[in-house]
Amino acid sequence: MAEGFSDVIPLIYYVGAFEDEDIIHVEGNVDPVRDIEIIHEELRLKDEEMIKPIIEKLEKVAVRGGDKKLKPEYDVMLKIKNWVVDQKKHVRYCRDWNDKEIEVLNKYLFLTSKPMIYLVNLSEKDYIRRKNKWLVKIKEWVDSHDPGALVIPFSGGLESLLQDMSEEEIQKYCTEHKTQSVLTRIIKAGYGALQLEYFFTAGPDEVRAWTVRKGTRAPQAAGKIHTDFEKGFIMAEVMKFEDFKEGGSENAVKAAGKYRQQGKTYVVEDGDVIFFKFNTPSQPKNRK
Repeated sequence: MAEGFSDVIPLIYYVGAFEDEDIIHVEGNVDPVRDIEIIHEELRLKDEEMIKPIIEKLEKVAVRGGDKKLKPEYDVMLKIKNWVVDQKKHVRYCRDWNDKEIEVLNKYLFLTSKPMIYLVNLSEKDYIRRKNKWLVKIKEWVDSHDPGALVIPFSGGLESLLQDMSEEEIQKYCTEHKTQSVLTRIIKAGYGALQLEYFFTAGPDEVRAWTVRKGTRAPQAAGKIHTDFEKGFIMAEVMKFEDFKEGGSENAVKAAGKYRQQGKTYVVEDGDVIFFKFNTPSQPKNRK
């Protein structure tokens, strides 16, 4: 996938990989690789449909109308058209888009520029035994046609069953059947594809998680809680969740020298536990 695409929301593609006599497949039989190829082509055709009017409009203004400012965008769109329409490829498969081309791609956000996560739904039996005749074929297809994309096997039947259980019942069932839920992994994969991460704030009464984009600096992270936090930012006192988990308390983290004061340039990391110090002209205050 080309680097530099902004605000790209991933496409999560759900594909069934087992037979069920109660489910009638629209194509008549189960073939997840075929289904993936159909969806991929439909996405490309949707972009092809979108590209045509964009080029027609730019041609009218930039070529026939002589608007020199839009001529570079027109030229980029011709290259995109060649790639998507003529060569029948997805935008993200091209790895040599330059910065100006990426600016145009970010303007239109074509469907084929979005990363994909493949969720492969297995029967509970296949998921628990970790064996399914389609899994290898799906992985081979993805590695060949969409390298780097995530393939996550799961069982919708199992996840549905676990949803109705208590934590104790879930642990007992998973231990007995030597299996586990994969929902956490799916959520983390979605966060990763969205370039998101979370940090924690904690007080005597509650712990909260806050979502920010990767690369967010401490003052902007503080602003997610309240705009005053960003405006009056002084510092962020930070400890890592893993250090807190290992030590068992905030004091233990401090005693280990792993509790640090960070300034305005600090880039928040996934799983940080942060105490923000800030003030405002009217009322100085500290708050977690």
